[in-house]
Amino acid sequence: MQKQLLSSLPITLLLLLSTLRSTEATIQIVIGTCHASSYLTGKSGFCTTQNDADCCQEGQLYPQYRCSPPVTANTNAVMYIGSFSQNSDGGSATACDGKFYADNETVVALSTGWFNGGSRCLKNIRINGNGNSVMAKVVDECDSVNGCTADLNYEPPCVPNAITASPAVWKELGVPETQRSELVVTWSEVLSS
Repeated sequence: MQKQLLSSLPITLLLLLSTLRSTEATIQIVIGTCHASSYLTGKSGFCTTQNDADCCQEGQLYPQYRCSPPVTANTNAVMYIGSFSQNSDGGSATACDGKFYADNETVVALSTGWFNGGSRCLKNIRINGNGNSVMAKVVDECDSVNGCTADLNYEPPCVPNAITASPAVWKELGVPETQRSELVVTWSEVLSS
């Protein structure tokens, strides 16, 4: 679910980075100025690999981000699949309300900078991808600083432009189950009426 970004240099333009993970290539899109603030030394442990979760490797260095690209009316992001149900790859209960959510609920986690200390908790965002659009509730943080611990499923910190989305979000976007691992999307805040 969480992918490693291989650059510690400031990123100031739309940049496509291709990184190799095992035998597959992944694409990361980052906008704005956001660079790694430090590095976390990986600790391995029991990691549920449900939903394509990456697991920390002992001793490997993982970048930590306290920022995310600026939020705009059409913010670019990379969406990963994750579960927010108990005993899943999501680890512990959600940061916003301490609850678990079923896979049929349209809920998401935002990377640390976008989560913004919980300021977007329980608010809806609109996600556009795969030619479709869906509203989803922000219930958790995709932690871009911490990782490689039991409560984070021994996964590395998230990239700074990550949205982790429940299977229901992917379904609403019309992405076939066999293709649900990562998707370039845009998102925007939904203003309350």
